[in-house]
Amino acid sequence: MTTTVPAAARENAPAAVHEQTVPGFGTVAVRPLDPSGDAALVHGWVNEERARFWGMVGHTRETVRRIYAHVDSLDTHHAYIVERDGTPVALFQTYQPEHDPVGECYPVRPGDFGVHLLLAPADGEPAPGFTAGLITALLGFVLADPSRLRIIAEPDALNEKSIARTLRTGFELGPQIDLPHKRAQLVFLTRETVAQALAARS
Repeated sequence: MTTTVPAAARENAPAAVHEQTVPGFGTVAVRPLDPSGDAALVHGWVNEERARFWGMVGHTRETVRRIYAHVDSLDTHHAYIVERDGTPVALFQTYQPEHDPVGECYPVRPGDFGVHLLLAPADGEPAPGFTAGLITALLGFVLADPSRLRIIAEPDALNEKSIARTLRTGFELGPQIDLPHKRAQLVFLTRETVAQALAARS
């Protein structure tokens, strides 16, 4: 089930742009990140050592706010807070590769769509199936737009955990590329691969 509803995890939070109930997991809402209202939350996430590949460890809260205020001003890049049953659980960013440094490092196809995902710190031991349930809803959000034919991600080439997670989701390895702030491993997931995986489950 997919609908557009108001987000309720934080008073005066922006309205959700996607909500999806994942059986056995819960209701996932995706809402635009509010640079001012969410700065403290996101600052806490990106300053943990586990988030070092995000590239913001050591940033002040004001710097984080300014970074996301800039993202909020763009038409080609977007940032979202992902909530599970009303609790913020992830930071999700999207971008058009042709308007990003990534697009200078590989041949961009029509329909390519870039994503970044940062999971919030786990409250205790991570629940089995948590990442899979969350990604199911995020794929639903991204692929709700039929013009998006292939999802691109570029985790740090040293972030073996993140790369392994994308491969479990169905992404395929592409080349490694050199970006201004890191050496990245490109991974690709086509709409057809997602459709085939869903059909195999039904």
